[in-house]
Amino acid sequence: MARPYLNARRIAALALLALVAAACVALGNWQLDRAAERDAISRAIESGRQSAPLALGPDTPPGQFQDWRQAQAGGTWLHRFTVLLDNRNFNGRPGFWVATPLLLDDTDDTAVLVLRGWVARPVNPGERLPDLAPPAGTQAVSGQLRQRVPRLFELWSFSGRDPNALPRAFPAADGAPPRVQNLDLADYAAATGLKLLPVVLEQTSDEAAGQGAALVRDWPLPPTDSDTNRGYALQWFSFAAIAVIAWIVIAWRALRRRAAKSGAR
Repeated sequence: MARPYLNARRIAALALLALVAAACVALGNWQLDRAAERDAISRAIESGRQSAPLALGPDTPPGQFQDWRQAQAGGTWLHRFTVLLDNRNFNGRPGFWVATPLLLDDTDDTAVLVLRGWVARPVNPGERLPDLAPPAGTQAVSGQLRQRVPRLFELWSFSGRDPNALPRAFPAADGAPPRVQNLDLADYAAATGLKLLPVVLEQTSDEAAGQGAALVRDWPLPPTDSDTNRGYALQWFSFAAIAVIAWIVIAWRALRRRAAKSGAR
């Protein structure tokens, strides 16, 4: 009995190759989208850093709040509202970001949340966090603006505790700054009762010698290497091309077998 020119095995192979090609094309397009996103971030960073420095105040128009724009603010630190952002690593070392509001206007409790810097997590016996109290009195702080506190991917907690829960009252009962993984400005404003600007200031200026803790102010930037994504896209499109070529070869052989059978009749 003659073998059919298009049996179940060939049909399955053609269907599988079509699915592989479609999936590879979709993944390649996704990588191109990621490259476009990184290009947009790179342009936003450049645009923000080229903008004129902004003086922050209670009446600063929200339209002036541009990511990565340099800004300055003057006010007094509200250390009782300090929060530690957990799981922030620096050069492979675990640690915290220290976030403290800077009071801009004490008549209506207007403040801006300042990410003051990174401090190492105590890991060895006997180690403790340094005194994180900022300098007293009116201070001038400069840095770069962010639309929100940079977030980390949140893992499910076995304890069932919300890793972002803030205390009902500040300071906490034990006097230690609360620790959260991610900090939402609206939740923080509700917990503290402050009228926060809808922006975060990543501090880059140093305190005067002998004032405040020695914090690291080397802020990470989001990935902007779009060429890597384009390289991945090229690989996926290459895999798709291989699948299409294999599909064509199988289909061509099936058609040739059919033509041979037709000519033999």
